[in-house]
Order: sequence, then C-alpha cells, then structure tokens
Amino acid sequence: MPEKRTAPAISSLEDFERKLPGYLNENTTLALLLDYDGTLAAIADSPKNTYMTVAMEKLLNQLAIHPKIFLAMISGRALYDVQSRVGIPGITYAGNHGLEIESGNGTRHDYPLPAKLQQHYAPMVVELVENVQKNGAWVEDKTVSLTYHYRDVPADLSEALKQQAIRIIESHGYLANQAHDAIEAKPPVNWHKGEAALLILKDKFGPNWADEIKVIFAGDDNTDEDAMRSLQGVSKSFRVSADPEIQTYADFRLTSQNVVEDLLRWIRKTYKD
Repeated sequence: MPEKRTAPAISSLEDFERKLPGYLNENTTLALLLDYDGTLAAIADSPKNTYMTVAMEKLLNQLAIHPKIFLAMISGRALYDVQSRVGIPGITYAGNHGLEIESGNGTRHDYPLPAKLQQHYAPMVVELVENVQKNGAWVEDKTVSLTYHYRDVPADLSEALKQQAIRIIESHGYLANQAHDAIEAKPPVNWHKGEAALLILKDKFGPNWADEIKVIFAGDDNTDEDAMRSLQGVSKSFRVSADPEIQTYADFRLTSQNVVEDLLRWIRKTYKD
C-alpha cells in the first residue's frame, strides 16, 4: 500500500535534471496532469485574483500543442471556471476534484451523485451564507461542491467561524476537508482527483497505459494527495510545499510554486518542436 513520507526536495531546473535523469524521452508520450491554484498559479487573496504568469502560460501552451504530450487539468474549481482560467482549447479538464470531466473532444463524465444528497446541497449553501458568510469569509458555490473561504477573517474570529462552517457542512451529509485557509465541502462518495486521473488515463490510453506512457502529476493541496497516492509507482508526482517536513505520497517536493515553471521548462527541454 502507498505510504506518505518526506519527499526529496527540488528547487531548480538543475535539480530536475540531476534527480530525474532519463525519465523523459522525446519518443515516449507524456501525460501531464496538473492542478491549477497553488500549482500553475500562485495562491491569491481570492480565487478571482489567481492568474498564471506570462512565462507559465507560454510554457503551458507550448506543451499543450506538442504531439507527444497529453495535457489535463484536474482542479477543485468548477469545470467552467478552470476552463476559463487556463483557456487552452482541445485539452482535458476535470473540475470539482474530478466530479466533472470534459475531454478535448467535448465528451463528458459527470459522477452520479445520489439524489438525496443533491437535495441537501442548496440548503447547505443557504445555511452557510446566512450564518458564516461574514467578517471577510465567503462561500464559493461550485454547483456540486463548495469552498468556504476564511483567509480574510480576523485571526481571533476565524477558528470559531471555521468550526461552525464544518458543523453546517457535516450536518448536511457532506465531508468537510481542510484546504488553504478554506474548507472544502465535498460529497461523501468514493471519487476524488485520484480516481479522476485514473479514468482520464484509461480513457485516453487504454487499460495498459502504465506500460506505454510516462505520467507526471503536480499539485499543492491535500486533495491532490489522492492523485499522488493513486499514481504512486506508475508516475512521477510533485507536491508543492515550502514545508520540509510535510508528509506526502508524492515522489518529490517542489519547494515553492515558482519551481512549477522549472518543471515545465524541464519537460520543454525534452519535448521540443
């Protein structure tokens, strides 16, 4: 069974070349699976203010059109939201931690949520808005899951509001998961970024994908650990974190979000035009 551990750190382009010699091959297809917030784009005070740098966007677009690279975004954002943020046509997008998936040709996979659970969603949103959307906290409604953001709440108030939000979320039968200064309300189903990654790879490359392609996954949050766990041993995965003691399923730790750009540069050096 996969286990968490402290992963070797990578902090530069040279580190990729030194610690992963020979992993990439220009003649072998690469599936590149990426989170958005905190990975491709730095965390901001609000999800509305999160953008890729010009250099990151240029690299991503170059990799997206390479014939030997399959690019997929797997994000906690709503599907339409991550699509509009990244803005690259013809690639695969997974939103709401994989509950919504749309391939480059428009084919969709929506995880079927129980009707009874769906009936609790709207009342949960209303109760959160009425009771804990205050003092700088706000509710991000993503139609099948939501995020309660408390980054801007004064320190002496944030813990009480956070705990109240968790109680409301759990009272409606949803899971309350910790994120970056936020609580993710997710349906209690056996589906997450890891299951989404496996489905995406199988649909694109068939059941023997692990024998035929190389896979890279990068993410920065606890929800990305599901993908790192599912892909352990059949990919190279990277957890973005400044914490040298963080326990992760990833193969390597990227010491800052800026190093993701070095990751893309490393890939670009192998997969040239």
